[in-house]
Amino acid sequence: MLVTRRNQNWLPSVFNELMDDAFAWPKAASTAPAVNVLEHKDGYTVEFAAPGMTREDFKVTLDEDDNLVVDLEKKTEAAPAQGEQSRYLRREFSYTKFHQTLLLPDDVDREHITAAAEHGVLTVKLPKKSEQELKKESIVIEIQ
Repeated sequence: MLVTRRNQNWLPSVFNELMDDAFAWPKAASTAPAVNVLEHKDGYTVEFAAPGMTREDFKVTLDEDDNLVVDLEKKTEAAPAQGEQSRYLRREFSYTKFHQTLLLPDDVDREHITAAAEHGVLTVKLPKKSEQELKKESIVIEIQ
């Protein structure tokens, strides 16, 4: 917990009340993005709600076990104080990191997965394999 000390020599009383330890400063929630998973006839759509994030903040990969891995990382710094006549009364840094691994169904065509980010929503399209492709993957083992 960040503790802000009062310096009554120079800080006006209104700031003392605001910075008092008993005052609860609102903080951004450090929770994972909300996730929607939709199934369609020809595939799945996974949506991650991450307001304020851009496509550069996301990384979408398949791991060695063919699981879908979504990483989100963003570091935001407050603008520096301008001029020698100013100083910070309060300065906060923001860092967001999220990691999610999703097990993919067997019918997902891993070669044609796509992702797009727009307006703070990452959308990952997971197309399904055709019935013929699924049958080709079936291997019959002869019993001896």
